[in-house]
Amino acid sequence: MPGRLAGKVAFITGAARGQGRSHALRLAEEGADIIALDLADGIDTVTRFYPPATPDDLAETVRGVEKIGRRIHAGIADVRDFDSVRTLLDRGVAELGRVDIVVANAGIFISGEPAHRITEDEWDDVLDVNLKGVWHTCKAAVPHLIEQGDGGSIVITSSTAGIKGTRNAGAYAASKHAVVGLMRTLVSELGEHGIRANTVHPGATDTDMIMNDRCFNLFLPGTRNPTKEQVAPLFTGTNALPVPWADPIDVSNAVLFLASDEARYVTGTELKVDAGFTTR
Repeated sequence: MPGRLAGKVAFITGAARGQGRSHALRLAEEGADIIALDLADGIDTVTRFYPPATPDDLAETVRGVEKIGRRIHAGIADVRDFDSVRTLLDRGVAELGRVDIVVANAGIFISGEPAHRITEDEWDDVLDVNLKGVWHTCKAAVPHLIEQGDGGSIVITSSTAGIKGTRNAGAYAASKHAVVGLMRTLVSELGEHGIRANTVHPGATDTDMIMNDRCFNLFLPGTRNPTKEQVAPLFTGTNALPVPWADPIDVSNAVLFLASDEARYVTGTELKVDAGFTTR
């Protein structure tokens, strides 16, 4: 049977690993071809928190999509640089024929200090990747969607930190609130073209961005080399459901729904995948 995204092409940023890779594989399973972008390198303010994705990670995403039997155009680009985003996307569209789905997923997370102690460089890097990078992604893709004339779906990765304030992660929370405002603006501007826009709001998810000592120390301050087993009950205590965190596939299934025709009249929605974290 044809998949729910048969004949469609999805543009995914931050696709080398974590949620981005999961999105690429899940959408490919449902018939989509993929245009995959990732920096695949480190940003100095971030690498002291958790290791960056690598070219090998991006190559693994390519292998995974191809194993499913779908086509993929993948490349290294920095979402902070509009020209590099547009060039990679344009080449992908030239190769695969079109773009129907935009998943603005690339993001970074810096935590550990209250807002008044965040450095200028940390603030700028988080806002440049998480907000300007999302804007660049949409800015590059929207002309293609309008020109094609048959609608499209934009899915922006926000966070539970885009719904409620988050201690010791002020830059991240500011960026994730801001992309909701961008999404709502796109809803207003692009609805007449049949283009939908929505955000997904993951809670803690089992990826490198969360599974690291710096993030664990938010729950166990002063503990050397805290383990997942040690922090799991503390994460669980923040959720309504008795689970510590989601798997990437749980977020990917939400992205799939918003990208599919099953959500053809869903636009302007903030879809939470947070085990009830934001209601506690």
